[in-house]
Amino acid sequence: MLGLPNWKAKYDPKGLTPHPRDAPTRKRPSIVSVPLPHQPATATTLVVASSSAVYTLANTSPTASMASTGSVMLATSSAQLEMDSGAVKKNTTLICAPVMAGTVKEMVTQLDEAKSSGAELVEIRLDSLKNFSPHEDLKTLIKASALPTLFTYRPKWEGGQYDGDDKSRLDTLRLAMELGADYVDVELQVAFEFNASIQGSKPEKCKVIVSSHNYENTPSIEDLGNLVARIQAAGADIVKIATTALDITDVARMFHITVHSQVPVIGIVMGERGLISRVLCAKFGGFLTFGTLESGAVSAPGQPTIKDLLDLYNFRSIGPDTKVFGIIGKPVGHSKSPLLYNQAFKSAGFNGVFLHLLVDDVASFLQTYSSTDFAGFSCTIPHKEAAVKCCDEVDPVAKSIGAVNCIIRRQSDAKLFGYNTDYVGAISAIEDGLRDSHNGSSAGASPLNGKLFVVIGAGGAGKALAYGAKEKGARVVIANRTYDRARELAETIGGDALSLADLENFQPEDGMVLANTTSIGMQPKIDETPIPKHALKHYSLVFDAVYTPKMTRLLREAEECGATIVSGMEMFIGQAYGQYERFTGLPAPKELFRKIMSKY
Repeated sequence: MLGLPNWKAKYDPKGLTPHPRDAPTRKRPSIVSVPLPHQPATATTLVVASSSAVYTLANTSPTASMASTGSVMLATSSAQLEMDSGAVKKNTTLICAPVMAGTVKEMVTQLDEAKSSGAELVEIRLDSLKNFSPHEDLKTLIKASALPTLFTYRPKWEGGQYDGDDKSRLDTLRLAMELGADYVDVELQVAFEFNASIQGSKPEKCKVIVSSHNYENTPSIEDLGNLVARIQAAGADIVKIATTALDITDVARMFHITVHSQVPVIGIVMGERGLISRVLCAKFGGFLTFGTLESGAVSAPGQPTIKDLLDLYNFRSIGPDTKVFGIIGKPVGHSKSPLLYNQAFKSAGFNGVFLHLLVDDVASFLQTYSSTDFAGFSCTIPHKEAAVKCCDEVDPVAKSIGAVNCIIRRQSDAKLFGYNTDYVGAISAIEDGLRDSHNGSSAGASPLNGKLFVVIGAGGAGKALAYGAKEKGARVVIANRTYDRARELAETIGGDALSLADLENFQPEDGMVLANTTSIGMQPKIDETPIPKHALKHYSLVFDAVYTPKMTRLLREAEECGATIVSGMEMFIGQAYGQYERFTGLPAPKELFRKIMSKY
């Protein structure tokens, strides 16, 4: 179990005292738990588990000045701010827009865009300018910005573009302070020198961010703690640490540092696996997060757009008591689940946020994020089968299928419960497609009864559809690249098996149903298909679980061959009904779901 390391006592012992009790026992002591204490706005104590003892960390009022080095940047449910729209902002985390351009004129345009996009701060990256006249250009940029300004002049040795001498660079940052900058960013390597040079002359309004960037990995929690101590010792008003996520579990260490710090902290974990650090910093008390003006125009790997922060993740509605949900997968960036659930959460007034979670090892992920704050997950390729073993209890249907696509963490004891809603969504959509093609006949019996139902894929989704089709009376055939896996699933459900290579010539009868449950044809490989077009003429209905794009090559060619087609979007929406109700305890907003997804 990881908790607050001993680094705090090394440097800043204020408010840190050993607790007389031993560390509390947990059911799974090896789990890294990332809970967020729920506390009133008055001064209180935060109990932090350590490997050797339990410490109490004094916490000042969250309404104290965010820029003060004595403040704890830990938001509480009462630390709410009024937003321009009149709605309540549930966190104090700022959205900062990086401004990067080759000319000052372009930067001025971006400064206007940052304000209108909803940013609260701009980071002006001076190292991106091709031609730079410090005195004149700094005055122009400061005057042109309607938002507080953060000036960064990043050298190449710290991942930036500046390739000159440090004296000129630091002189420029000092000049920015004199001319009215609100913040300057100085690298830890030169921070002692810089802060010594401004001693006694530092403008009162300007705060110094001392930063450290690690483009290789995320250090241990003890090393991160020692790094915070070094940055504090260098004279930082605000600590900034940016590391790189090799695994999504790396971010948990940054959350620990952020939530338990006594100074304002910007804790960013770069890369797609670190995305949650850029969103959940609002929950764990981070000073700011970076959001780009447009997709791809990033100043560091993994930055979301301001639009995504505000509109996709409802960033300003995230507070310390917000429950975290997400879709576990690899790949996962294509998923529309965050779009669907976050809009539904907002519409219902449900205090939750739903994230993309790029997970390599599902067991490690669930063990690391073991707090009840991480309340539920959708599970997609390739983790649906492995997730079964991670759950404390599994629904009988999901157990029969051998795969789960929905995991709920029970709030009373943090136990994990696994469910499968895939088969209901997919089978219902396929049945509806068959009924429509036969003018709605046989309302009492399933139109799948007696049909030859060919499933491509023997993974989690393949198991779900094979199980569902068999339950409806279909004769099931499993086709898979690896024949042994196809045979194993076929034996389990009572069907037949063949290799995917043999599917092209498999045509025992006409009117069959085909269901692709693999990722073949999914973005970005949209030109791929699991079966040649000429073989599709023997199928009356073709279903594709892939829904990005909505019209896959498989579906397009099947339609050209005269088959009824059913998009994976139908399965996606259908399975989401059950998951939403388990996540929230509320009825699924079916009309809203269809309205949201009709745009894609």
